[in-house]
Amino acid sequence: MTTSKTAKTKIEVRKDGKGRFWVVPKDGGAEQGPFETKKQATDAKAALAKGEPAPEVTATKAKPKKPTKAKKTKPAKEKKLSAIDAAAQVLAGSKEAMNCKELVEAMAAKSLWTSPGGQTPWATLYSAIIREIALKGKESRFVKSERGKFAAK
Repeated sequence: MTTSKTAKTKIEVRKDGKGRFWVVPKDGGAEQGPFETKKQATDAKAALAKGEPAPEVTATKAKPKKPTKAKKTKPAKEKKLSAIDAAAQVLAGSKEAMNCKELVEAMAAKSLWTSPGGQTPWATLYSAIIREIALKGKESRFVKSERGKFAAK
């Protein structure tokens, strides 16, 4: 005479990322849930362990959405001229070629652009103009008239 033991599956309660509880058999059976509270999930676990059907899953209450606030729109600020744009304006109004130090002084005098505190703004302007001439070629706003001097096209 042989006796057979009833194999009981181990059941555990797990919490997911959204805060809901699930009753999950360790052997990979069907999940039960989601439950709102851990007590509901443990009651369902006890019922399943006794062989009874799991209690009904209660519908989760939807959280009321907060009304969205209207974003305040800021008035559009006037865009400041860059050094190279201000230099193009100065050279367009000038009949003669200028070096970069003269350009920086003329831009400050006309209140088009002032240095934000750099030590050598004329060197930065020089490299920007040379870069534009190299990249745009014939489309550039500047022409190198002589060594260190630029004119408008």
